[in-house]
Amino acid sequence: MLHWKRLLILGFLSWLIPFAMGFAAFPLKRVNQPLFDTVLALVVLATAGALFVAYFRGRPVRTREALLAGLVFLACNLVLDYPMFAFGPMQMTMARYYSEIGAGYLAYPIFAVFAGKLAA
Repeated sequence: MLHWKRLLILGFLSWLIPFAMGFAAFPLKRVNQPLFDTVLALVVLATAGALFVAYFRGRPVRTREALLAGLVFLACNLVLDYPMFAFGPMQMTMARYYSEIGAGYLAYPIFAVFAGKLAA
């Protein structure tokens, strides 16, 4: 059974933490784009791990619930992120946003499934 309140709060954090880290590391993007991309990917993975631990604290991990939680995190990230990049100062097209940023958020459900299988 999904714990919706906890899940939505953690979903917001799954967006906020990488967004804040990306904002802080943005000067690196101009100097070394591949390093910036790697740092952000690692931030998303570390955030996913920490938030899934927080979500399942004191409860057994079920793969199906982990997948659903990962999909909620993915949805939260896309809903909160896309408007900033589509209409904000970056002015990205939808295709560019999803290819450069949005696809990276698939790490949440993918990580969740394998973590759920590992825990089971």
